[in-house]
Amino acid sequence: MSTRTLITGGLVITAADEIHADVLIEDGRIAALAAHGSSAARSWSAERTIDATDKYVIPGGVDAHTHMELPFGGTFASDTFETGTRAAAWGGTTTIVDFAVQSPGHALREGLDAWYAKADGKCAIDYAFHMILSDVNEHTLKEMDLLVEEGITSFKLFMAYPGVFYSDDGQILRAMQRSASNGGLIMMHAENGIAIDVLVEQALAAGRTDPRYHGEVRRALLEAEATHRAIQLARVAGAPLYVVHVSAEEAVAELATARDMGLPVFGETCPQYLFLSTDNLAEPDFEGAKYVCSTPLRPKEHQAALWRGLRTNDLQVVSTDHCPFCFVGQKELGRGDFSKIPNGLPGVENRMDLLHQAVLDGHLTRRRWIEIACAGPARMFGLYPKKGTIAPGADADVVIYDPHAEQTISAETHHMNVDYSAYEGRRITGRVETVLSRGELVLHERQFTGRAGHGVYTPRATSQYLGQ
Repeated sequence: MSTRTLITGGLVITAADEIHADVLIEDGRIAALAAHGSSAARSWSAERTIDATDKYVIPGGVDAHTHMELPFGGTFASDTFETGTRAAAWGGTTTIVDFAVQSPGHALREGLDAWYAKADGKCAIDYAFHMILSDVNEHTLKEMDLLVEEGITSFKLFMAYPGVFYSDDGQILRAMQRSASNGGLIMMHAENGIAIDVLVEQALAAGRTDPRYHGEVRRALLEAEATHRAIQLARVAGAPLYVVHVSAEEAVAELATARDMGLPVFGETCPQYLFLSTDNLAEPDFEGAKYVCSTPLRPKEHQAALWRGLRTNDLQVVSTDHCPFCFVGQKELGRGDFSKIPNGLPGVENRMDLLHQAVLDGHLTRRRWIEIACAGPARMFGLYPKKGTIAPGADADVVIYDPHAEQTISAETHHMNVDYSAYEGRRITGRVETVLSRGELVLHERQFTGRAGHGVYTPRATSQYLGQ
């Protein structure tokens, strides 16, 4: 049982409101809120009081797209569930939704059980799972129904990576039809992988092997084409669709068009697409390999469309797609052949801070910051209002955030298990000070007080955006 805790004097920010309020936490949940200095607040007593004067009191972040320990390209993502969730807590995230992977020829259950085993007893914060479908057949379609009942209510499909995760249009349609009947949500990696493989082969044959060509062959038009095709397949199936890691202006336009028609189509982007660009991929001496991910970084001109999409709600969620590979020994696998660079960036620790900087830069309001980082992903993936808000009955996942503290992002000071930072040297304002997960202190005044095994598996309801 967690200590009865009172948080006083802070500005409580949720997706819906901003109020100067005290927050009472009891038995791991939010027990009550009351205006600071009110008779109700003055009547409360607690074993522990946290002074949040001049600070924000915000819900713990929900990162709905991480890949801890993911096998990829002959290696594994460098963060374990233990190191990755600890880093997430340092960055103000208190729930992750990771991806369990089905191997071709194997049952969904087999892949899911493997991910349960990886995470059980290791996590510093709460966690849930999506399921990657890499082999859609009659047996796995039936398994989808069972997983939804178990709280695995979203399924990721790939139009990219032929021979690894790729599904053809017929398989995608069948999975979408199944999700239309069982309430699941299809998540789509929307890139035309068949066409991209042709361009990869041609680039390598012409001697274009540097990391920057990763961005050039994975054309924005091929992301837009796949996004359009996924939307049309979802329409045929009568199913909702969530497009992951949207990076291109043309793909945002496809989502906006579909949403203007009233279709249940949703989009996610990631900090790397908002703050990084093809300039990073072009860094000399193979440094660009650090920034290889898919969808790839785009020219800076695309960033304005992504920010606009977040403001207009054509994009609803910012996740990290945290999938770290060390530069030494892992990213280096692609020296001389960009197609062999493991795809993925570290970022689970940086998301909340970067988005706060976006508030200061005028891209977002404070409430929109909380919407896209906390409440939105919680609603999208059936965790709300248990997660993603500060309200009576919600889990006491609470962050005390200092909006005035200045910091410089660096691999020397981050807690992710990776030897570089994608945002090295970037100066930002705002920093997580204290983090509670279900009422327990995980981070207290910039000291880690959490433990592996505190985080628990959290089954999810079906998406709460559907039908809206």
